[in-house]
Amino acid sequence: MTGNATTEPSTFLVKGAPASPGIGSGTVVIISNDPQEMNRVQKGDILVTEMTTPDFVPAMKRAAAIITDKGGRTCHAAIVSRELGIPCIVGAGNATTVLKAGQEVTVNATEGKVYDGILNIKTEAPRAYGKYAKTKTKLYSNLADPERAEEVAKMNVDGVGLLRAEFIIAHYVKEHPHHMLKEGRGAEFSRKLAEGIRTFAKAFSPRPVVYRTTDFKTNEYRSLTGGAKFEEVEENPMIGFRGAFRHLVDKEVFDLELDAIKMVESEFQNLNIMIPFVRTPDELKKVKDVLNAKGVAKGKFWIMVEVPSTVILLDKFIDVGVDGVSIGSNDLTQLTLGVDRDNAKYAEMFDERNEAVMWSFERVITTCKKRGITVSICGQAPSFYPDLTEKLVQWGITSISVSPDMILKTRDIIGEVEKKMGILPAQG
Repeated sequence: MTGNATTEPSTFLVKGAPASPGIGSGTVVIISNDPQEMNRVQKGDILVTEMTTPDFVPAMKRAAAIITDKGGRTCHAAIVSRELGIPCIVGAGNATTVLKAGQEVTVNATEGKVYDGILNIKTEAPRAYGKYAKTKTKLYSNLADPERAEEVAKMNVDGVGLLRAEFIIAHYVKEHPHHMLKEGRGAEFSRKLAEGIRTFAKAFSPRPVVYRTTDFKTNEYRSLTGGAKFEEVEENPMIGFRGAFRHLVDKEVFDLELDAIKMVESEFQNLNIMIPFVRTPDELKKVKDVLNAKGVAKGKFWIMVEVPSTVILLDKFIDVGVDGVSIGSNDLTQLTLGVDRDNAKYAEMFDERNEAVMWSFERVITTCKKRGITVSICGQAPSFYPDLTEKLVQWGITSISVSPDMILKTRDIIGEVEKKMGILPAQG
């Protein structure tokens, strides 16, 4: 059962942060981080765990709702649940100890509460959106699961603003690339990755698809088959061996990814390539040299702006030769405020509307406008804060990319702002 809750019983078992709205009832299944346990989650169960990682997704798809002990609203569980449209509560603290395996519960993820038993919580129909069919500011979607490509492509959306490679690798390749290279199956890795990317390019053609190259952190890479043999255990993977730096150091694996991109580019013209977690202009230049030598990124070339150095030295990054940037509000907020976005203890401190973060957003947008390049945003912020979306439009952002469940609502928010600004005719 899903919906938007309006009334609640007076007692509850555990409470956490609402991450993906809705209501789900079912039988509790508590699982550890062991991938072998994922098969225990059956369709309609309530998945309860400490924290999810990419290898959890098949189990998450079967769940009626998801509850995690740890994590904030930009953690893996929150992001993936919103994309899949599954009710989710994160940062519940003690859900794995308070809730018991086999217990029947009702999860009100709109309010962040879990109740004992199967309850018929009253709901009201969500507000109808869809007033604005078109806006000057482009509206894109964040996507990862190839199975949803055709469904979302039929919605009123202008393209994909963030296609995450990690989902395709974790669920369609499933093996660590070095493990496959060692077995002489590197070409198989490239082929499977290309098949996943191709699904999106085909479904959205001729609309743009912005493919972000792999941004697995070491702890996530370790969860792939064979991964433990090739990945170090880092104290802080979030700011460790990832993104552009990893592409340059782990050349063999990046070459496999570029082979996959090249296959898709040979067939479709709407694929844009975006490099994640870029730290310095020199690093970006080296990555671009690799792409040029390989003959890929024939469409637009983007970078993620999610490290404060990218904001501060944005002109120098653009000088390297960039067609577009996408603000990664999740990591940029984390690194600007020094707040771990996966730690529920600091959830109140993690706020994209903080003055320092908003200053960064405005600086990036105005700089890109002045330089004549595309500027977008693909973090979770626009999905949560309509007031922030209004500011982005007022500053002149080119596009906003949100989770599929927020497409209609965000289009209307953009439309209302543009109407007030006099750049969009009234629609009804």
